[in-house]
Amino acid sequence: MAKKRIGILTGGGDVPGLNSVIKSVVYRGAELGCEVIGIRRGWEGLTHVNLNDPASKARYILPLDRDNTRTIDRTGGTFLHSSRTNPTKMKKVPPALAGQKFEPKESTKKGVTSTVYDVTSAVLKNIETLGLEYLIAIGGDDTLSYAAELDRKGMKVIAVPKTMDNDVRNTEYCIGFSTAITRAMDAIDRQRTTVGSHERIGIFRVFGRDAGYTALYTAYVTAVRCCIPEYKVDLKHLIDLLINDKRNNPSNYSLVILSEGAEWQGYKVREYGEADAFGHRKKMSVAEDLSDEIKRATGEETVVSDLTYDLRSGSPDFVDRMVAFTFAGMAMDALEEGKSGLMTAINEGRYAMEPIPDPKLGPRKVDIESMYNIDRCRPKYDHKLGLPIFLTRP
Repeated sequence: MAKKRIGILTGGGDVPGLNSVIKSVVYRGAELGCEVIGIRRGWEGLTHVNLNDPASKARYILPLDRDNTRTIDRTGGTFLHSSRTNPTKMKKVPPALAGQKFEPKESTKKGVTSTVYDVTSAVLKNIETLGLEYLIAIGGDDTLSYAAELDRKGMKVIAVPKTMDNDVRNTEYCIGFSTAITRAMDAIDRQRTTVGSHERIGIFRVFGRDAGYTALYTAYVTAVRCCIPEYKVDLKHLIDLLINDKRNNPSNYSLVILSEGAEWQGYKVREYGEADAFGHRKKMSVAEDLSDEIKRATGEETVVSDLTYDLRSGSPDFVDRMVAFTFAGMAMDALEEGKSGLMTAINEGRYAMEPIPDPKLGPRKVDIESMYNIDRCRPKYDHKLGLPIFLTRP
């Protein structure tokens, strides 16, 4: 009897814990008599590969076994590499698909219209040629949006959520979140000495394009102010809070954490560069802009620190290792039971299998009423009795 073949890929930004999922899937697959095929560079591995070209196949397809995954869980990043590729909205047909016909269509994002191509038919053909019966997709809302598309097309898909933004719907927790908070907490605690030595206002920028979980939870454990995308603060009020904090601090400094997508009333985060495959442009630093506003309004000096990419580097902490291994086991349990179209999740503090989120709903957002004190620009610490560990209400 032929072995069941499972494909596995990682898409979008890297986070600590991805390699733990990959290794665990491979080891469990070996126990079940399955062959695990690594798809390199995310969805690009299924759009750009030429399976008739040995060099192309070697670039994008990597058979996985116990030997080549034995130690990968000891490091961060992704052993399979990653990309931001959306097979439903390719700006150009990949060279490997030259000569094939794909209907062009217009795509509009934030008022900008472009011509794109949906190459899903080629993706499905490559999956068929590779003999994949299942696909395990590890990613954030963008990567999993295409996993949902493949599920609708009849491919058996199990999704594993990862993002330090922690904003994937249908789960309270995504791989990478705990390590990101730990990294941010450590960096801020270290930089207090510099900010305090120079008696300045410290401004820290962290990831969080659409949701403020990373900023909010970092502020929660460091006891400082924060601004998140879900609520536009009053700039004068925020500056007054920071100045008062500074004056009331014996070391004469204060701190604030900003999500990259945070805005105040009358201000919009500036963007630059070309949009990626999912329509996202890079954001200019809101921290630098807030620094300019503080200097203009008060004359106070600031220290601006961009923590973003540092938060996703290095090996995973205990929580992300545990969740990663557990999510991998859950994914393989579902596969063994013949289930598909599901995502590993944590809900109300318990592990669960949930439907892959509908991409039309967008990312999960912070509940302002229960989690953010708009008057103090802080997390809310009260009325937590009975909540799960990650403090998300049902």
